Amino acid sequence: MNDIKDQLRTLGLRHTADILDDLVALAIKNRWGAHQLFEHVARIEVEDRARRSLERRLGRSKLGAFKPMADFDWAWPKRIDRDAVESAVSLDFLEKAHNVVLVAPQGLGKTMIAQNIASAAVLAGHSVLFTTAAQLLLDLGAQESARALDQRLRHYCTRTGLLVIDEIGYLSYDNRNADLLFQVVSRRYERKSVVITSNLAFADWPTIFPNAACTTALIDRLVHHSEIISIEGQSYRKREAELSKEATETRRRKKRS
Repeated sequence: MNDIKDQLRTLGLRHTADILDDLVALAIKNRWGAHQLFEHVARIEVEDRARRSLERRLGRSKLGAFKPMADFDWAWPKRIDRDAVESAVSLDFLEKAHNVVLVAPQGLGKTMIAQNIASAAVLAGHSVLFTTAAQLLLDLGAQESARALDQRLRHYCTRTGLLVIDEIGYLSYDNRNADLLFQVVSRRYERKSVVITSNLAFADWPTIFPNAACTTALIDRLVHHSEIISIEGQSYRKREAELSKEATETRRRKKRS
């Protein structure tokens, strides 16, 4: 039996090799013929490879833990286009290589929405990378040669199906970083989708790249073929902190009484 397991692993049927003893017992118990046995083997191999592929894509996405859209409080923002958000999470933009730009003040759920878009893309079989603007530009800026930089740009622009760039606008960057971001957006333009979150409207982007000549061109490529979703209101986190404070004070008053 061990020889058969080794041969199965050589053929790439690792899951079948791992469960071969149980599989043989099941086949004998159910009196399967050759057709039923091979049909079962094919099915479990397809399911196992799909599972391992999903695990690899999730690992490579760098997505981490996040809250599902079922937890999103649609009633809290002062303004939000729910249809546009749900369309983005259903990945309507991906087929046409369009972009999604989420613009909102801090604490209104734009990162949560971006994470759910990324997760949906992973589950749909796409390669996804979730990163912050700071991480992206730090990585690209650390490359010490033109060849090394080109390889990293290929990683972000060619090998990644959906690129999600979070937190553009929280820091300001010099001309080199602006040029690097422009290269990423330009290489992906009309080829692969980008999802971006920012706390600043495009009119305020010159404050992110104060001396960069490419800012207008960068915005132009992002806006073209993009669904721009603006969210307005007060911070969820601020509300949660206030509710927590009120609950604590209520408990203290009950103890005193």
